[in-house]
Amino acid sequence: MSHYQYINSALIHGGISNDERTGAVNVPIYQTSTYQQDGLGKMRGYEYSRTGNPTREALEALIAELEEGVAGFAFASGMAAITAVLSLLHSGDRVLISSNVYGGTFRLLAQVFDHFSISYTIADTTDAAKYEADITDDVKAVIIESPANPLMTVTDIREIADISHKHDLLVIVDNTFMTPYLQKPLTLGADIVVHSATKYLGGHSDVVAGLAVVNSEELAKKIAFIQNSTGGVLPPFDSFLLIRGIKTLGVRMDRHVDNALKAAEFLQNHKAVKHVYYPGLATDPGYATNQKQAKNGGVMISFELQENYDIEKFFESLKLVMLAESLGGVESLVCHPSTMTHASIPADIRAKVGITDGLIRLSTGIEDIRDILADLDQAINASEVK
Repeated sequence: MSHYQYINSALIHGGISNDERTGAVNVPIYQTSTYQQDGLGKMRGYEYSRTGNPTREALEALIAELEEGVAGFAFASGMAAITAVLSLLHSGDRVLISSNVYGGTFRLLAQVFDHFSISYTIADTTDAAKYEADITDDVKAVIIESPANPLMTVTDIREIADISHKHDLLVIVDNTFMTPYLQKPLTLGADIVVHSATKYLGGHSDVVAGLAVVNSEELAKKIAFIQNSTGGVLPPFDSFLLIRGIKTLGVRMDRHVDNALKAAEFLQNHKAVKHVYYPGLATDPGYATNQKQAKNGGVMISFELQENYDIEKFFESLKLVMLAESLGGVESLVCHPSTMTHASIPADIRAKVGITDGLIRLSTGIEDIRDILADLDQAINASEVK
C-alpha cells in the first residue's frame, strides 16, 4: 500500500523505487545478460535479460502506476514500442490515424506494416461524425496523438474511445507530448498508451527509450509475449537513466509549461508571426477540449512566420535555442517538420493536413524565459527580408 496520494510523490516513490536486499534508495543497474539457476526449473525470478531484468522491471512498474494501467513495458525506442503494439494486428486489418501524427509512425505503417497487408486511413479524430464514418469492417484500431505532432491538434480522447469501443476497435494513444503528469489517456478510455520516453520522461536528451502501458491483463500477456519474442527491450543502464529522469518530471514540466505559455503568448503578439499552434492559448480551437482532459496546454508550440521572413535565416540566427531533431529535453529545441520529423510523409499529404514548408516547431526548455524570448526575437528580426 502506497503512502502518498499525489503524482509528484509517485514519480519518486512509485513502482519499485528501492532495493529491498541492500536498502539502496535507487534500484541498482543489473547489468547482466543471464542469471544463475539453483537447479533445473529452479529460477530466482529471472532467467535471461531479454525476458526480464530487475532494473527494467522497476521502470515498467513505475510507468504502469503513473499511467494507472495494469502493466508497463519498456522498449529500446518509442518506435520499438509502437511496433510491438501494432504487432497485435493481423494481415488484412486497417488502422485509423489522426490527421497529423509523428512522421515515424506514418512511415512504420506506410512502409513496413504494409508489407504484411496491414493498412491505414488518415482520419479526422477532432470530428466525431467524420471519424465514425471512416470506420469500416476491416478497421481494428485507432492511433491518436493529442496534442498531435506537429500542429498540436486536440482530440477528445474519451469521445473517440467511446465511438471506437462501439465498433470493437483497439484505442492506442501516443502520450509523448503530455506525459502522465499532464494527461492520463487510460482513465479517458484508451486501451494502450505509448511514449517516446526519450522526450519528457527522460528529459535530458541522453537516452533513447520507449514505453507502453495497457489497461487489461489480456493485453498485458499479449504485449509481454511480443516484447520477449521480438526482443526490442530497453537495456538496464538506459532503464536506470529513465527512472532517474522521471523522478524530476513534475518540477521540469511545471517550468516547461510556464515557459511554453509565455513563449506562445510572445509569438502570438509578434508582428512577424502569422499563426501559433498551442492548445494552452484560449484562442486555440482545441483549448476547451484540452482543458477537459489535460492539466494544461503542454510544452510544444508550432508557429509560422509571415511571408516576408526567411525561415532558413531564422534557424541560422538562433544562438541559445538549438536546431535539432527531437524534443522534451531541458534545452530549447526548434525543428522544421517538413524536412526533419515529418519528411517521411509525402508532400501532398503534408500539404493536405496543414504541415507547411513554413512550419516551425518549438520544444520550450527550462532555461530562463527571458533568454529564450530574447533569442527568438533577435532571430525572427534577423530573418526579415528587407
